[in-house]
Order: sequence, then structure tokens, then C-alpha cells
Amino acid sequence: MDIHGKPIDQRIDWLFERARDYSARFCSPENWLARERYRALHPTAIAVLKCMDGRINIPVATNTPLGIIQPFRNLGGIFDLGWPHLGEVLAGYVQRCVREGRQVLLVITYHFSRGNVQRGCAGFNCDTAAAIAHTRHIKAQVESVFGLGHDTVYPLLCGFETDEDALLIHGEQGEVLDLSKVGALEDDALMQQLAALFPDMPQQIRRDLLPLLAGNLAHIREVRQMHRAADIEHREWMICLGRGFDFLHMPNLALIVGPYSPELADPVGKAASIIAANMALGRIPDDGFLLLASVPYEELGVDRARAELKSAFLADFAAGVIAAQYPALAEKMHVRKAVLDWRARRLEQLAPSAG
Repeated sequence: MDIHGKPIDQRIDWLFERARDYSARFCSPENWLARERYRALHPTAIAVLKCMDGRINIPVATNTPLGIIQPFRNLGGIFDLGWPHLGEVLAGYVQRCVREGRQVLLVITYHFSRGNVQRGCAGFNCDTAAAIAHTRHIKAQVESVFGLGHDTVYPLLCGFETDEDALLIHGEQGEVLDLSKVGALEDDALMQQLAALFPDMPQQIRRDLLPLLAGNLAHIREVRQMHRAADIEHREWMICLGRGFDFLHMPNLALIVGPYSPELADPVGKAASIIAANMALGRIPDDGFLLLASVPYEELGVDRARAELKSAFLADFAAGVIAAQYPALAEKMHVRKAVLDWRARRLEQLAPSAG
């Protein structure tokens, strides 16, 4: 179903139904058992820094069970570990993994399209070289925080080619393993490739990276048998602010702004400008767009109450930015505030504020 052309009320209902379906699948016995089995076999924690672009779905591209890979998403894939909130969230994630006795593979990604440069990352004006340079800067920051030895936290530079969902693994000496070009490889051959690319990578992390690469090779073969259209035009009709939007892995659906940068007004304003352009060009109906704030919580009580306040703040802040910069667009804005039960990946819509 092409949801983009539906009335805004139907689009919003569809969105929350999709969120409910994702939570149901995440909580199903099959998926729960798959996660438990996977973690028992592959204890390395895996986190991915990536763009908000819905085409970049790493679990699907690597055939990895839901809930194994921890995403950090932001408009343009732009991050800075000097940002106070990002630094706290990432350090907290690493510390929890370390207390569990797990090492961390931190995958730092950029994306591009081989078929058309204009299908690349809008955050870098489709300049892939600039995007790669930014990932190298993030890697240097990760090493300054978590150490150059890579014994506990291993930063990995990874490209994502969106036409075939292919991973490009950047080695320590500048070599690149492009999985779209290697054909079928046995696990032993892949392990040899990883050993050559990353001689300092701990053996356990290397073993746990292997299934991601093998899964991507299988996924590439599946993609090549499909006849899928490459979505070129922006058709986004919602702005999402916060975290917990894994159920929105679809191209040209949402503009996701992570709550990490201390300058949130800039990405919110850029997202609003894209929505306004989409309406003006007839790519989406001009009857309204959705502003959705979501904040995850892990415990009931104080943690959830704080998430509610943060969600309300983010929504009100973004609404204020849009009203100031695009007053005509703001009249078509539908605001929803939500929290996310992280254990069940369940999106819980909050009641509208009084007044």
C-alpha cells in the first residue's frame, strides 16, 4: 500500500498500527528465543551509528534477529562524541556491556548509491568522500574515549550501498572489502579476509562479525533477484524526534532527528523545510504532517515519568521551532508524544497536555 497519498489521519493510524505490529513481532516467542540463542553463540555487543535514512536497515541486510543490533540514528548520520547527551548514552551502553562481560563492536556507517549519486546521503549533499571523512573523525573520537588498544571497544568503518544493501568493510590499512563484489565465500575464507583487514581485532569480536558478513552476502543475492524500485524523490511526511523508531525502516517515510546534538533547532528546521518542499511539489498531500516525539524507558516509576517529561519537552521544542520558522506549515502539524517500553519495544502514546 502506498501510504504517502492517504489522508493524514489514516497515515497516523497506519503508523501506530505498524508500531504495534513491530512490538508484537519483537516479543514473540520465536524472536525472543532467536535473540537468546544468538547472544549465547555470539556474545559481542553490536552497536551501529547510522543515518536516519529508512533504506539503511542493518538487521535486515545482515539477516540478524530483531533486537541484537543497537542503533544510534541521526539526520545525515552526523555525530560528535563531544555532544553531552550522545557521550553519556554511548558511554552508558558500553559500561553496561562491560559489566556483563561483553566486548563491543561499534559500527560507524556512511551510505551511498552506485546507480545514482543523487540517491546518496543528503546530510553530506551526496558527497561520499565527505561522509567517509566524517566516519574517520568519529572513529578517532571513539578511540580517544575508549582506547587505542581496541581490546574492549572495536570501532569499525562500514559503507552501505543502498542499491543492493551491500556492506563495504574498511580495513585498518585502508583496504576495503566490498561484499557486493566478492561473490559467495565460505566462512573460513571470510575469517581469513577479516584477519588480514583487522590484525588487531580480538578473536571473539572477529568470530561475531562473521555472521553479519555471511548474512549480508546471502541478502545481496536475494536483492539481486528482486525487482525493487529505487526511491529517489523525498516523500517524507513525518518528523520524528528522539529514539525508538526502529519500526520505521522504510525509505522516504520519516525524517528522524536523534536527541543527541545540543543544536536541535538546526536539524528540526531542515527537516521542516523538506516537509514543506514535499507538500509544495505535490509529493505528499498538503493536509498535514506528523511530528512525533519518542523517548525510551527501561523501568517503571521514575524512569518512565522522566521519559514522559522528556518526550513532552522534545515535542514542544520542535513544534516551537517549526512555528517560528515555518508558521504556515505549523498550521498543518499534528503533534504526538510517546514513550517506548524498551523491553518490549512498545510505543505508548501519551495523552495530550491539558490546555
